[in-house]
Amino acid sequence: MSTPPDAPEGERLNRAGGPGSPGSGAGEPAVVRPGRVTITDVARAAGVSVATVSKVVNGRYGVAQATASRVLEVVDQLGYESSLVARSLRRRRTNVIGVLVAEFEPFSTELLKAISKAVEGTGYELLAYSGGGDTSDRVGWERRSLSRLGGTLIDGAVIVTPTVQVPMNESVPVVAIDPHTGPTGPATVDSDSLAGARLATEHLIKLGHTRIGHLGGRRDLESARLRELGYRQAMSDAGLTVDPSLVLTGGYRPDLSDRPAHELLDRPDRPTAVFAANDLSALHVVEVAQELGLRVPEDLSVVGYDDVPEAAAAQPPLTTVAQPLHEMGAEALRMVIALIDSEAPRTGHHTRLPTRLVERASTAPPRAG
Repeated sequence: MSTPPDAPEGERLNRAGGPGSPGSGAGEPAVVRPGRVTITDVARAAGVSVATVSKVVNGRYGVAQATASRVLEVVDQLGYESSLVARSLRRRRTNVIGVLVAEFEPFSTELLKAISKAVEGTGYELLAYSGGGDTSDRVGWERRSLSRLGGTLIDGAVIVTPTVQVPMNESVPVVAIDPHTGPTGPATVDSDSLAGARLATEHLIKLGHTRIGHLGGRRDLESARLRELGYRQAMSDAGLTVDPSLVLTGGYRPDLSDRPAHELLDRPDRPTAVFAANDLSALHVVEVAQELGLRVPEDLSVVGYDDVPEAAAAQPPLTTVAQPLHEMGAEALRMVIALIDSEAPRTGHHTRLPTRLVERASTAPPRAG
């Protein structure tokens, strides 16, 4: 993450050279203290006032051309990077794209890795910002984050799983990844949750499971709704009846999944398989199963969703539905750069990418009898 340092006139200069510096108007070398070069150091070396340097670096009027040239020469010779705030004031652009997340958990971290890789060679830099705060203050976090960063520190934003529809008239272009409300509002990127859930459930059915539980996400999330719908469709298509007591809400989080996981597994008529709506919940189902003395996959098959690195590293490795997280991140970056660099409308474009099943060791046919 990057935060602009404080400095007079909103500008702080980063020295790259040695202890010497260009001289004043008389050509005498000025001594610049070790560390970061401030606007005061530039003024002293150029033989002008701080106010004059501020006008020059911020592109304001009222400075003679010869003086401005001398200040810029000093700045170049000292070596510096202007703060993001000053850069945005001077050029109306920062060449920085914000990646806004509620928290740095495995899903958002994988997307951030992808965006970081995709930004290479674009001329843009990234500012990763976690704006979720306390759990009680998470709804609407993206609007608060945009109000703090938009138009001053960033030229555009990729928002990961925003909780509410982001207004289209924000100060900067926005692309949302897997928004809670679905593909509405700003440009969006997501994966096919409905088809992915069908893949997971059909895999368990093909193995011979008929009593399959579903540990869903939050009820107010479109992705969670689609994954439950895909589960129900696959069950119906196979002629299987869904037991309502086996469909519980896990909230996409291990702590919220604990009670429903116990409810599913600590019963005489427990399911022989569980499809969880994300990997973190699925991995917690495996933990609860082991706590209750159940073996995975001999006594219980488990399928997750996302394919975060923790899924492959688990014991046993988790069968899951892979979202193309790296492709989603790269596509979101491409879309937001296109919006920044053009006058195209900031809404209406939606990209949905396919999912695929990754079979690992957490699933097997049910035990006979």
